[in-house]
Amino acid sequence: MIAQVIVDISNSEVDRVFDYAIDDFPDAKEGFRVMVPFGRMNIEGYIVQLKDRTDCPPEKLKKIASVLDPYPVINEELMQVCRFMVDKYHLRMVDVLRLCLPSQMRTGKVKELTIKIAAVSDEYKDKDTSEFIRPSAVAQMEIYNHLLQSGPLPVTELCKEFSASALRNLISRGIVVAKEEGRMRTPYIGDDDDKQPPYELTEQQSAALKKIQSFSNETILLHGVTGSGKTEVYMRCISDVLKDNKTAMMLVPEISLTPQVLRTFRTRFGRNVAILHSGLSAGERFDEWRRILSGDAKVVVGARSAVFAPVRNLGIIIIDEEHDPSYVSESNPRYFTHEVAQKRARICGCNLILGSATPSIESYYSAKTGKYKLVEMKTRVNAGPLPKIDIVDMCREVYDGNNGLFSRLLNSKLDECMKKGDQAIIFINRRGYSSYMMCRSCGYVAKCVDCDVSLVYHKDENVLKCHYCGNRYKVLDECPVCHSENIKRGFVGTQQVVELLSQRYPDVGILRMDNDTTQTKDAHLDILSKFRQKKAHILVGTQMIVKGHDFPDVTLVGIVDADMSLHFADFRATERTYQLITQVAGRAGRADKPGEVVLQTYSPRHYVYRYIVNGDYAGFYEKEINLREVTKYPPFSRIVRVLVSCENEQLAHDVLKKIFDRLSGDFKGKRDSIAYFAAMKSPVKRISNKYRVQILVRIVRDEENITRQIYEAVDEYTIPKVSVFVEINPNNLS
Repeated sequence: MIAQVIVDISNSEVDRVFDYAIDDFPDAKEGFRVMVPFGRMNIEGYIVQLKDRTDCPPEKLKKIASVLDPYPVINEELMQVCRFMVDKYHLRMVDVLRLCLPSQMRTGKVKELTIKIAAVSDEYKDKDTSEFIRPSAVAQMEIYNHLLQSGPLPVTELCKEFSASALRNLISRGIVVAKEEGRMRTPYIGDDDDKQPPYELTEQQSAALKKIQSFSNETILLHGVTGSGKTEVYMRCISDVLKDNKTAMMLVPEISLTPQVLRTFRTRFGRNVAILHSGLSAGERFDEWRRILSGDAKVVVGARSAVFAPVRNLGIIIIDEEHDPSYVSESNPRYFTHEVAQKRARICGCNLILGSATPSIESYYSAKTGKYKLVEMKTRVNAGPLPKIDIVDMCREVYDGNNGLFSRLLNSKLDECMKKGDQAIIFINRRGYSSYMMCRSCGYVAKCVDCDVSLVYHKDENVLKCHYCGNRYKVLDECPVCHSENIKRGFVGTQQVVELLSQRYPDVGILRMDNDTTQTKDAHLDILSKFRQKKAHILVGTQMIVKGHDFPDVTLVGIVDADMSLHFADFRATERTYQLITQVAGRAGRADKPGEVVLQTYSPRHYVYRYIVNGDYAGFYEKEINLREVTKYPPFSRIVRVLVSCENEQLAHDVLKKIFDRLSGDFKGKRDSIAYFAAMKSPVKRISNKYRVQILVRIVRDEENITRQIYEAVDEYTIPKVSVFVEINPNNLS
């Protein structure tokens, strides 16, 4: 037999199959990880197919050197998904295959954990100790008696409490036996409480569940307002497939949500649940992956990458907060999680549920036009009202003499909330202390030397940081251009909000949750646990506090600057503002206590706020979909972006021009199919010392053929030292 192997080198020159003889390893098949001779060295690879013959001359046909695992690491279903992604997104096969297994496993840096376990030998259990332990050997006797009472224990644990030399003596004489045993590294091990029975469903939940159960092999959009009980519906759907001996997958957008969802799922499904996300240690991720591969875990909970979990016999896939932009991978390999999940669901013949209180315009359009099935939940579980939203005109606040960050209404509501002993969430989608430092005398703004962006001041570290490349700079004492000491700080961030609140409420615990405070492995969980246990009464954070969190004592949400996402030069700006504010407002009043939201804006008459206040998603959708249809933006077109980046600015422009000229010729006679086609500098002109230029195309028909022509042009003119990649409907055009 001949094995077709993809070698584990991410390079277009070798992105093809190579034939190897497999005679020495008759059990190896598609999906196995192997070591193969390649050039002058041995290198890892993946068997993607077996065949009977090869066109390679016998004298040149090499043999597989070894098989690295006793099982296929990529199953047949995932192999189909990989081929779909290569074709759909024009990716290298090896880059896609790498998504299917833990990265540290590929380099051999992580292996199964084994520990030595000590136990009293059966031969010595019933003997008189005076026959083999001298009365003076007190330490040996202590170890013997301890093991006899407790049973087998790890050697490391015994050595902490007893004499290591005494233990070695007992082992050398055969009195104590030490054996290697495998151990699983289980994340969040203390978070699985006793199993909880299912809650009694409301009429609305029962109706939604029944409707979902009536569908087969469909994509279903579950549109439920915040607090409507979507999670319980998800768990009932999962219970159904587990009864049928099938498995389930539940994706969430934020790492901060995963431990919370895991805790909820473990109380229902116990150790059947495995978790996958980038915040786990290499060992934990490897062991959870093995549990899924072996079938020991039947429910997978995780972030975007969990869509590649090696789970078999899938009965349902759920994507919660489906509108979230984190489901789009914006680095190589680029893919859209929804489309990958749809492919897996079609292969397995199961339902895919997309759930959200604020679905993306594209998903809701698909539901309204019949491509997806629509299930709606319009009221909260407790039948309580959605939180009352008060809009504050910050222009009026300034006119009335309030130049502070907080409006008078927000200050009074916070005072009232703290007096009652309730909790509040303050949302500002900007981390750091201030967004820039500027000289008032000459207008100089501190910028990163490698990126075309201003630096952000971080007060706790007293540094300026670039949020694109991570460079750090000394804080300005004076302007480097005119030497003026009149330095102004720009828009406030989470650090400054916490400082102001601490001054106002010195005796109230205040927590901050943003990218700076969640760098360590369990930081998300620690912050959320403290807030849930009421060790703090105010939580200040960026968008990571917006989604899915359920705190029964939160009665007030303050949105410091609601306009922050509204004025981006992006066709999704209004949609994202609606989603973000609706989601953060939904954190208030989720239990028996009513919730209030204070929304601060400098654009109070913008139409989006009217729909937010009324909780009118349907009205907002109608307004937005009409605008999209007139302007020919998705879902009425496909946006394709070709981004060229290079340290040599002229070389980047030269490559872009060649691609643009080629496409200009290809697009002749297709003006009815293309609504927009132009080349330009990227809004952020330089990142990590690489200049960036781009082509934007908006395609209204014949999308597949035109997209293929774009890929062909990019392939033709990609050269060394120049990065060129294509994005379909990118989340961020900057």
